Amino acid sequence: MTTVRSSEYAEKGDYHRQLDKNWRFYPIYVAKMARVREQLAKLPSDAKIADLGCGEGILVEELRGQGRDAIGIDLNYESEAVIKDDITQTQFESESFDAILCLDVLEHLQFDDQVKALGEIRRLLRPGGRLIATLPNLAHFSSRFSFLLLGRLLRTSEVERHPGDRPIAEYIDLIEPHFVIEHRKGIFPTFPLALFLTVKIPSKMVGWHRFLNTFFAVPGWCFLNLLVCRKK
Repeated sequence: MTTVRSSEYAEKGDYHRQLDKNWRFYPIYVAKMARVREQLAKLPSDAKIADLGCGEGILVEELRGQGRDAIGIDLNYESEAVIKDDITQTQFESESFDAILCLDVLEHLQFDDQVKALGEIRRLLRPGGRLIATLPNLAHFSSRFSFLLLGRLLRTSEVERHPGDRPIAEYIDLIEPHFVIEHRKGIFPTFPLALFLTVKIPSKMVGWHRFLNTFFAVPGWCFLNLLVCRKK
């Protein structure tokens, strides 16, 4: 099947597949993927898995390579492993999946569409199914520090890219009517010096991030939160 790309993938190519170590989010992405893989390893081997907003479908391809049943869904990418579809209203029948990934996706949606996407995820999951989500936190440590000094929060990306940027507590308020949050982990507490060095020399910060994520990753302080949730 021919790979079809649009939006950022038409512009940048498969940039998650060929990571630039000088990308400012590189150490955060490495830590996130490690934690997501840990959670995937805990799922039953016969679980049917969907990765919503998966981009190039890197994790989908990994899971398939392990003999697992996985499919990717993305509005801007289509390949053998990824179906082009709208995650707020997919083509799949209700209760089609045992687990759903939604990794750094909701912030790309408008506020109303975030509610629709979470409702669709709940519809797609079987009873007791798991949602594994990662969400950026508008109220991370340096953002709070900036607000205290300058009266301005530090957005997790440009407003055009993250129109649905929220503090993590607001995302949790959206999630809890549909799911029980069983596990929550912070990724990268944005202490000012660490944030500055991450932006300037990301390739050299992977070890430093590993240290921070081990000892100081209070979820409310962190740039990213990983949530493992069970359908109510």
